[in-house]
Amino acid sequence: MTGKPTPSGHPQESGVQIRSRLYYGGPMPTPNIVFVMSDDHAAHAISAYGSKVNSTPHLDRIARDGVRMDATYCTNSICSPSRASILTGTYSHVNGVASIYTQTDYRVPTIAEVLQDAGYQTALFGKWHLGQRPEAAPRHFDDWRVFPDQGEYVDPVMIGPDGPETVPGYATDIVTDQSIDWLRRRDPDRPFMLLVHHKAPHRPWVPDEKHKHLYPVGSIPEPSTLLDDYSTRSKAVRAVTMSVADDLDETELGEPTPPELEGPENRDERIRWKYQRYLRDYLQCVQSIDDNVGRLLDVLDEEGLSDNTVVVYTSDQGFFLGDHGWYDKRLMFDQSLQMPMMIRWPSVIPAGTTCDDIVTNVDFAATFLEMAGVAAAEVLPTSQGRSFLPLLRGEKVADWPTAMYYRYWEHDDPNHHAPAHYGVRTKDHKLIHYYGAGMGVPGSSDRVFDPEWELYDLRKDPEELLNVADDPSYAETRAALTAQLAELQQHYADLPYEGPSTPAPTWPWTD
Repeated sequence: MTGKPTPSGHPQESGVQIRSRLYYGGPMPTPNIVFVMSDDHAAHAISAYGSKVNSTPHLDRIARDGVRMDATYCTNSICSPSRASILTGTYSHVNGVASIYTQTDYRVPTIAEVLQDAGYQTALFGKWHLGQRPEAAPRHFDDWRVFPDQGEYVDPVMIGPDGPETVPGYATDIVTDQSIDWLRRRDPDRPFMLLVHHKAPHRPWVPDEKHKHLYPVGSIPEPSTLLDDYSTRSKAVRAVTMSVADDLDETELGEPTPPELEGPENRDERIRWKYQRYLRDYLQCVQSIDDNVGRLLDVLDEEGLSDNTVVVYTSDQGFFLGDHGWYDKRLMFDQSLQMPMMIRWPSVIPAGTTCDDIVTNVDFAATFLEMAGVAAAEVLPTSQGRSFLPLLRGEKVADWPTAMYYRYWEHDDPNHHAPAHYGVRTKDHKLIHYYGAGMGVPGSSDRVFDPEWELYDLRKDPEELLNVADDPSYAETRAALTAQLAELQQHYADLPYEGPSTPAPTWPWTD
């Protein structure tokens, strides 16, 4: 990037360019950042991750030209909380977004604010989902257009600085068109951060016309756990209403279940019938994401930006694609917990690499700031994350965390009745505590459940079918993980639940 010429004829560096030069110890140019995020896109519906159900050649380009992250996890698997964590680098109890019914604490700084102050151009197009009140509108973006709430797939209303307007077309195409238009209008002499936030493949799944022939009913492989019987699960998990067989209805699928498939005796046939239609529509929506990521990558090439632009693809969390017989997310099982993440930066990241070190969405902000040559500790003091840029470069970091902490707050939510829980995941094990209380979080019920635990040995049981929390042979493992969980809660200043007298965090929406 070059700045405006000075009287001496040399380019004038921006503040961020000076920081970058000092940080990297040389004349490395300040990178642009293009952050593409979809909604509810499971890693196992991307062919770069070995998908058995679809093909995503354009998304695969990012992995082929950069790094595929194989252990990226969200810290609260639901839309708004994940987005708040990405922007602020903090857990839900710090940024205030514990559920989809809560608001961001705007006293907590964001990467958009920091990079804008440092000289970056900033723009956001697509899904926002961080509140509907005027004070919840996107801030610190030079340009933005967002969907109200979830938005619509066809002819959506979009809200911008000048108010709402109906935009004709298909949402995924529209968000890409707006992003490309902004790229071509930007100031070429300044670095930029562009957030491309697709609503797809969030339900209800409405594919565009050109993809409706893909993945016909009967052609889609079933997951091995489609007919899971939950025999060893906690009572709280067995009670969730996320069943493809019984909770995925005509509203979502667009057609009623045949009468002959109703009833408990026909559950297996019913779940298979619904699964094929669910995945057909879901994967067709994903295909539009793939096509439009390809369009965006092509424009970066045309504009001569590819070599010095960080391109990130991720989703705000994972999603159950019939795994364990479920759809939706929220729970700490890997299909919901794992976020796909592929990153391309040709001048820094070796092509065709993978990384299996554990990172979380709380780490994104610190990483993007380090890429820009900005020290997160100085300008984002609330950040609880750690930059994983050294991992992207292929370096081994001796003290890198070997476990991650998760907490889902929206207890017994009105749609899926997922229980509040927290837990720890390591490479080999997962310990989950369903503590059974809503603690006043909006969207939670007042019902209190008996506390329960689940423990999974991911080496022997990667599909998480056998809960061994009460197996005496795992007593030592459980004790060690319980201690590790307590250490992580102390590290992130998140109090464990110890009964009705447990103090809730000081939420901004209660001030």
